[in-house]
Amino acid sequence: MAKHRVRRGNRQQVSTTGLLIAGGVTVAACLLPASPAAAEPITIPGIGTFDLPHTPALPPAPTPAPLPVPHPAPLPDTAPSLPPSPSTHGARALAAAESKIGAPYVWAAAGPDAFDCSGLVQWAYQQVGVVVPRTTYDQLDGGQPVDRAHLQPGDLVLFNGAQHVGLYAGNGTVVHAPTAGQSVKQAPLDSMPFYAARRY
Repeated sequence: MAKHRVRRGNRQQVSTTGLLIAGGVTVAACLLPASPAAAEPITIPGIGTFDLPHTPALPPAPTPAPLPVPHPAPLPDTAPSLPPSPSTHGARALAAAESKIGAPYVWAAAGPDAFDCSGLVQWAYQQVGVVVPRTTYDQLDGGQPVDRAHLQPGDLVLFNGAQHVGLYAGNGTVVHAPTAGQSVKQAPLDSMPFYAARRY
């Protein structure tokens, strides 16, 4: 009976020792900061030396890439081109008509080798992509009215109650296909009775 009691006491002593070891290890683990280096042994007096597991250090957070700095768009070397103005169309149509100076007048002809007055005007504007009606009366009904004091090269000038038309050539002159037996030529604006002007 005595031996049995002694064994029971030894068991209690071993259990108490185990609890002390576990408690000491737990307290030491809680009190010591985790180290990224390898685990260091911990000595608890009267109990023993232990290696505590450590939490591996987290990798450093990635550094975000710098945001690109927006660069202002380069300024154009020249100002953007504007669509051609009506006067520019007129000047180019005038140049086309002047290239036909000397071509014969033929009634109802609209080029490219012979013209009547309204046929010359229509053909000249076709060369620059502008649609102008075929007859003098329809040409009078279209376009933008212009008074005589503000004529620009290429404006249509109508004479004799809109029975005749030519292109203003600047400096008080017009280019026109006059009549049968004559050819396309430049003539003074005042050589015919002015009636109206139109700009296309």
